[in-house]
Amino acid sequence: MGTLARIASGISNDLTTRAADVILKERRKLILMVRETPYSSIHLNNMQTITHAGGIICPASPSFYSNPTNFEELASTVIDRILDLSNLPVQTKRWQE
Repeated sequence: MGTLARIASGISNDLTTRAADVILKERRKLILMVRETPYSSIHLNNMQTITHAGGIICPASPSFYSNPTNFEELASTVIDRILDLSNLPVQTKRWQE
């Protein structure tokens, strides 16, 4: 959550935060995957700040509606979501299927 906070505050002290700052500045697609839970109100405020700046917050939460049968299938639900948000081709189960 430290990197998320630095990005939300505009603090560019390393390559990751500088790249995120430039992506937001240039109105390109920034996808941040957060994994720590539960979220505090500070975390949520930082996520909201990034969302208002044009970023996308994607929690690293697997989905179960595709009925995964092993860990690889479960992990692929998270990976597929990121690929889909990145507009990369992916064969994933959709709600309407």
